[in-house]
Amino acid sequence: MIKKFCIILITTLALTLNAVASSDGELLLTKKNDPTQVKECWEGFNRASFALNQGLDKVIFKPVASLYRNLPIPIKSGVGNSLDNLSNVVTIPNNILQGEFAKAGINTGRFVINTTVGILGIFDVATVMGFEVYEKEDYGQSLAKAGVGPGCYIVLPVLGPSTARDTVASVTNFVGGDAWYNVTVKNDTQFFSDFDYYASKVTSGVDFRAKNYDSIENLEKNSLDFYASVKSLYLQDRQQKILNTKKIIDTQNDSDWEEVESQ
Repeated sequence: MIKKFCIILITTLALTLNAVASSDGELLLTKKNDPTQVKECWEGFNRASFALNQGLDKVIFKPVASLYRNLPIPIKSGVGNSLDNLSNVVTIPNNILQGEFAKAGINTGRFVINTTVGILGIFDVATVMGFEVYEKEDYGQSLAKAGVGPGCYIVLPVLGPSTARDTVASVTNFVGGDAWYNVTVKNDTQFFSDFDYYASKVTSGVDFRAKNYDSIENLEKNSLDFYASVKSLYLQDRQQKILNTKKIIDTQNDSDWEEVESQ
């Protein structure tokens, strides 16, 4: 039943992609994902979840990120490269869903080269060889480009900011949409296990927190309402990713403002 739903969803996405490719479609896409238009349906729950996440951050993620950011640059660079390489297992199928076949081919080449010659992505050999670097894509972005609105804003415990659309899209990872999940948790192959999958998710969260350490600290210190500031920042960034714009948000040290589960 779940597999049938996924097949129908993917087919629907593929058939509707052309409908949003025109300039009128892009205008509608911009309007639908306007951060000011995203509804706050569950503010009580969201603020409670946000408070929980802040507590976990202070006790776990912030101290770990503080230690991580003081590691030698080659180690941090290698970890970041490896995580970026691994993200291609979600980016590539979403390139295809969005009709970006050339990008899918280049990202596949990057993934193969960096996984092999680059030793599991630790070294970004593909960039040295001249392969262009593209933005990461996920199922939430594909749904958005197919015309699905964001729905209500939601803060997920541990995982952080999201929207109803992106939360539903994330479930795709657990029904076959994430090759990394398939070979670790779902099938538990002899080469990889559940631990490898969840370790990569935790490491991704720590890497993100470390890269944005000062930005997050400054945002919290200078915000009258930290919750509202994070919400605004997240929704602006999601709109930019959906539209594939190059604009960088000032409060970000890194170009990633993503939920840990979106990779």
